[in-house]
Parts: sequence; structure tokens; C-alpha cells
Amino acid sequence: MARPVAHGDDLGGHRPAPVYGLARYRRRARGADRTARIGMAVFLGSWAMLFVGLFFAYGFVRARATAWPPLDAPPLPRLLPGLNTLVIAASSLVVARAVSAQELGRRRSAGASLALAALLGAIFLGLQGLVWTALWRGGLVPSGGPYPSVFYMFTAFHALHVLVGLVALTWLALRARGSSAPSPTDVRLWGWYWHFVGAVWAALYVTIYLV
Repeated sequence: MARPVAHGDDLGGHRPAPVYGLARYRRRARGADRTARIGMAVFLGSWAMLFVGLFFAYGFVRARATAWPPLDAPPLPRLLPGLNTLVIAASSLVVARAVSAQELGRRRSAGASLALAALLGAIFLGLQGLVWTALWRGGLVPSGGPYPSVFYMFTAFHALHVLVGLVALTWLALRARGSSAPSPTDVRLWGWYWHFVGAVWAALYVTIYLV
């Protein structure tokens, strides 16, 4: 008596591996994307708590100071940091455009946007270096007391995060132009990171330079 053909069997008695393999691959890809998003969210959450702690420490030191800034300290510039705020805001918009282009499969457009965002990040660091240089020459050195030490610690710590994002954007831009294009998830998650860096700078600019 012939064996009845089971559901999903082909003529040779085997499942069509390509169909089942593709479904399994898609499930694994969705799981990997979900894990990557959770990992980046946890990572950014931990750094957000660290920055919140730094802001509280800044407020505590400032509240206990008799004069803030000290009377003998050179005034902090506002023009260059304000320009830097526009630069990093523009870079966030460019990164958002890169994310959209990558999700639509427009690799060339995504690569160009990532490269432009990396260039804007480099400009941000260059302008920040000009601010540090001018203040240092004006007598504001890290060893000059709580005010300069907090200023340099805050801005340098943020600049370090910008540098990490700059390296990541450059790496993604190079991959987008090469044979191994980054996945939309890679671009999206580093876009989260870059937006986080921009949001922290906005809070830092208002707190240190304006208030």
C-alpha cells in the first residue's frame, strides 16, 4: 500500500528546503533586529543616566559656589557653541535622511548622507577645539578650580561620545559605498546614538553656556 504524501512533502518525500529556510532566516533576522534594538536602548539608557548624574553634580557644585562663573574667569563664548548647536542639529537631520534612504534600498544616497553627517560631526569637534583653545589661552585651565574643571570634564566627555559616533558614521558610509552594505538596522541604531548625542549637547549648551 502506497504511503500517503504528507503535507509539505515534495515528490521526493522531502520538504522544500528553500521555502522553509527562507522563513527560518527571516525569523532569525527579526529576532536579531529586536535584540539589537533592545541592546542599543539599554546602552543609551545607561549613558543617559550617567549624563543626568553629571548634570546633577554640576547643579550641586554651582549652587554651593559663591560666584558662578568666578569673577576672574574669562567669559564663555556663545557664538561658536551656538553654531555648533546648529551643526549637530543639521547632522541629525542628515542621519535621519540616511536611515530613510537605507530602508528604501537607496545605498548610494544613504552613503552620501552618512558621509555628510560624518563631515558635520568632524566640524563640530573642530569648533569645539577652537572654543577650548581660546579659553585655555584666556586663562581658563582645568586646574583652576571647580568651574573650569567641571566645564572641561562635561564638554570633553561629550566630545568623546561625538568621536565614537563620528567613527561609526564613517564606517557605515564606507560600507555603503563598498560591496558589504550595512543593514537598515545598523544605520537606524547608530542614528539613535547620534540623535542622543545631539540631544545631550542641546541640554549641555543651555546649561553651561546660556543659564
